[in-house]
Amino acid sequence: MFSRRHFLLAGGGLGVAAVVVGVLPKFAATSALISEANAGEVFEVTHSDSEWRSKLSAEQYEILREEGTERAYSSALNNEHREGTFACAGCELALFSSATKFDSRTGWPSFWAPLDGAVATRQDRSFGMVRDEVHCRRCGGHLGHVFDDGPKPTGLRYCMNGLAMTFDPKTI
Repeated sequence: MFSRRHFLLAGGGLGVAAVVVGVLPKFAATSALISEANAGEVFEVTHSDSEWRSKLSAEQYEILREEGTERAYSSALNNEHREGTFACAGCELALFSSATKFDSRTGWPSFWAPLDGAVATRQDRSFGMVRDEVHCRRCGGHLGHVFDDGPKPTGLRYCMNGLAMTFDPKTI
């Protein structure tokens, strides 16, 4: 497991080398900078750091609270094809309908649109590139990134970390 904070503490280059040689099998570094994105933002659902740690698994905490990234193809939700709703693992807010899920062949659950009012974005300038980070609008949990190479009708690809979400199958 490797987050932005760990990347800085490990000396940056050592963190990248560890990812390249596979020392960190489940997670990869996502940034050379600790994000200050949550500074000043107010969310409906808030917890202390210790409360988040007790509510989430270590891996979920790493992704949702420290902007980590799970290894590609490691999430069971990548292969989830039933009808239902994907929700935030931090606060249970419904985020995506299975009707918008598609196989992006990237190794992460991908969607062409979120549910109305479910997510928010902010600029992520890590690794010398500009991307749009996606987070839960209710608790601020990091979910993944959105790219403009998705399918119609939106042309967007919301590339999400499976551990940042739960799945509730539609009951018939």
